[in-house]
Amino acid sequence: MSPYIIEVLLGDISRQKDVTAVVNAANAWLRPGGGVAGALHRAAGPDLYRECRPLAPIRPGEAVITGGHNLPNRYVIHCLGPVHGSDHLEAELLSDCYRNALLLADEHGIDSIAFPAISAGAFGYPVEEVARIAIETVLVMEKDMKNLKKVRFVLHSERDLNTFKDALSGVEGK
Repeated sequence: MSPYIIEVLLGDISRQKDVTAVVNAANAWLRPGGGVAGALHRAAGPDLYRECRPLAPIRPGEAVITGGHNLPNRYVIHCLGPVHGSDHLEAELLSDCYRNALLLADEHGIDSIAFPAISAGAFGYPVEEVARIAIETVLVMEKDMKNLKKVRFVLHSERDLNTFKDALSGVEGK
């Protein structure tokens, strides 16, 4: 069993008041956009993008960290997920997103983090694969985490929520 709590819930990632960091499913230039990136940038305000500009561009699988600005979170960790069907080694790159975000969180003493379903939206990754890769990566990384106490997956739809719950119960049942 995991030394940290893993939660799966339906909600808005920009309103996770009880976590220290939220993860942005970013674009390479860390610009405001649609989906998760748009929601986080709108809620955080323009200072988030000002802080992001010198960190861009990032590559698929890479993660960078900024302050949370007007979000209820101290930090935002930005990850560029792979585009399904376009990026070479896409499953590995998707796993790298979750792994690198967790490593950054732990390096910064972050005790709780909320993830979206990275690459499942505009990047076209099937949510079933995203859920499996995300859950497996989080569980593999648990032994290396010194500070992290809670990992949350915040999903935008009932379908995605159920897919992540199924993936988590499938792994816990082994």
